Amino acid sequence: MTEGGRIGIGAGMEARVDAEDAGVQEEQPPSGPGSPEGRGQGVGIASLSLPYQVVAAVALAGVAVFAAVHLAMVFLHVAPSNTLTKQHGDAVDEWIYPEFEQNWKLFAPNPLQQNVSVEVRAEVEGADGAPRTTGWIDLTAQDAEAIRGSLVPSHTEQNELRRAWDFYTNTHGDDHRPNGLRGRLSEEYVRRIVMLRLDGEKLGGTVERIQLRSVTRVVPAPAWSTEKTNTDPSHREFPWWKVTAADLPGGARDDRTEAGR
Repeated sequence: MTEGGRIGIGAGMEARVDAEDAGVQEEQPPSGPGSPEGRGQGVGIASLSLPYQVVAAVALAGVAVFAAVHLAMVFLHVAPSNTLTKQHGDAVDEWIYPEFEQNWKLFAPNPLQQNVSVEVRAEVEGADGAPRTTGWIDLTAQDAEAIRGSLVPSHTEQNELRRAWDFYTNTHGDDHRPNGLRGRLSEEYVRRIVMLRLDGEKLGGTVERIQLRSVTRVVPAPAWSTEKTNTDPSHREFPWWKVTAADLPGGARDDRTEAGR
């Protein structure tokens, strides 16, 4: 028995040595958070090295500060006039406009009840030098067509023309005269937007003048309502504007270049 036991042990040791020499490794138990060796390891930021922990903490703190500032600015923008908005109104407006504008027009007591379209026609000088006037081009309909069916319509397609038109009408009187510098700036802004749109149209000549008009249609009452509404469009035509080089696409950039020389 003793001699046989010694022989058995020796054979087992020889087999193990031969297996290690042949490159065969014994199966190791799994490691990780769920394993006996990994149960003490951290998860998340705690598992990172110290420099990465600092970077992650600073990034999270920056996001938290930005979110807090943004919420505070939006709150001050929609809140009634108070001491903070009177002292820091310009800073709030610079933060909010134009990307984060808030208003209550969708809700009572003054919901929007009209659809306003902006149309333009142009006086074009043809190759023969004779002027002719184009038909009315519905710029608002172009915006509506651009965003219809789009899951992520751009801010420009949705709001550029609409906000520019609001800017223009709010800074002009019924006689179409601008109310100070902001009124004149709104005219330049609208002309440049219109000429950018007309640049893609085949008008058969050079645009010399443009004229805008608004077409207002009352939103019809729902089918279940007994309210009577007149949905016939009403038109308001604005004066003709002479087109200058600064109104053409790239004109504003060229003006700044010339001014900087």
